[in-house]
Amino acid sequence: MQAGRQGPVVSLEAMLAAREARVARQAAARAKFGLPLLSLSMVSPGPVKDGAHARQAFAVALAQLDELFLREGWPVHSRECVFAATGPEALYVVDASPIAIKRAAVALENIHPLGRLWDMDVLQPDGGALSRSQLGEAPRRCFVCGEAAHACARSRAHPLDELLREIDRMIEEYCDACV
Repeated sequence: MQAGRQGPVVSLEAMLAAREARVARQAAARAKFGLPLLSLSMVSPGPVKDGAHARQAFAVALAQLDELFLREGWPVHSRECVFAATGPEALYVVDASPIAIKRAAVALENIHPLGRLWDMDVLQPDGGALSRSQLGEAPRRCFVCGEAAHACARSRAHPLDELLREIDRMIEEYCDACV
């Protein structure tokens, strides 16, 4: 296992508890602000969800989102980050059209070299999430073969170590280019 992939092994129970906590944070933010939310987490297959590589890719995502919201002139009323063994997460409360936010998030996921590693969910003030398909966007692509990611994940088309190697390669390549 590479240095960027070292971290605690996370159980299914811990992942379910993290999801419940995320949903509770989202509900509290909706109740307090009544505005759209952007929930950021990392795409990280396997039992290790946090480590140097996850944190590097997460930091880049935060910087990209901060720059996006500033450039678009969308006020951010709250930005909360959580760092846990279950992986880094952020929750933004943004005063903008949920559809505009989702379009911009999908563009980042599609265009940025690390965008495939970011899971950006946009929730409307009523709590409903916007999907890529609602915007006429194609499903996310597999890290390894480029087919629809959900189909490869469901069929376990690729061994975990192959997925992790590709993720590590993406992050290392990006970080090396930044030096």
